[in-house]
Amino acid sequence: MSLPIFLELVEVKAKTASILPFLIGMCFSYYAYGEVRPLYVGLYFIAMLLFNMFVDVWDNYNDYRHAVDLDYQEKTNIIGRENLSLPVVERLMLVLFTLSLFIGLLLSWFLGWPLLVMGGFCYAIGIFYSSGPKPLSNLPLGEICSGFTMGFMITLICVYLNTAPHFIWNFQTLVQIFLIALPNTLWIANLMLANNLCDKEEDERNHRYTLVHYIGIKGGLYLFATANGVALLAIVCQTWLGIAPPTCLLSLLLLPFIVKQTKLLYQKQVKSETFPCAIKILALGSTMHVLTYALGIILP
Repeated sequence: MSLPIFLELVEVKAKTASILPFLIGMCFSYYAYGEVRPLYVGLYFIAMLLFNMFVDVWDNYNDYRHAVDLDYQEKTNIIGRENLSLPVVERLMLVLFTLSLFIGLLLSWFLGWPLLVMGGFCYAIGIFYSSGPKPLSNLPLGEICSGFTMGFMITLICVYLNTAPHFIWNFQTLVQIFLIALPNTLWIANLMLANNLCDKEEDERNHRYTLVHYIGIKGGLYLFATANGVALLAIVCQTWLGIAPPTCLLSLLLLPFIVKQTKLLYQKQVKSETFPCAIKILALGSTMHVLTYALGIILP
């Protein structure tokens, strides 16, 4: 397997969806608690990326094995298109999963059972997202599962690692972290929603009945636009409540860009042409949020 094929198989271009929630968790940990633990979060970062790569390979593997549409299986899915050996793919998944699990269990040994529970939840979502009798990705739950797990849980675990054993499990703490993570949560969910909008017919041919199947293209587009608006509103609320620095309001300068990309997706839902609109909103929106948050920490 060549390096370019490996990078496509693990969907390396999509890793910003994991890295940016991690970074906003780092920013909030320092801003709210004044604490950062490089060793713990460094190990967590490695485990997170390894597991994220496993999940993407696992998704491709299951999509290939369970595909009903032979054209998709042989020409679209990377395993069929590149004629990859299934045993090689299976060994790769085993290595990625085992290394990630080992690091996660090691961190749980030092930081306690809450990390074990949170990590176990993320592992369960990642495994059953594309496997089992009713894969989550084939149901109208894909957007919620991906957005909540990658947007909120990655940030929550990051904050916990930086602040344990002083982390306080109460409603106020969880609401604050949820609000900090909400823009990422919504933009990651929108990534899946845009993908399902573009793949509606292909998904239905492969017996995948996503949220778009139930609410239709118009309903999906309305939900996409609404989520973008709520994400920006969440940034305003963060600064108003004092859990993010005022510099985060500079993220609102992206409003015209987000509106433009949303209009492009409204005009047509073509994977090769307008799905990147959701990627651009996530990448630029989340990066701007992290940079403006970090700016507020650096400035006196």
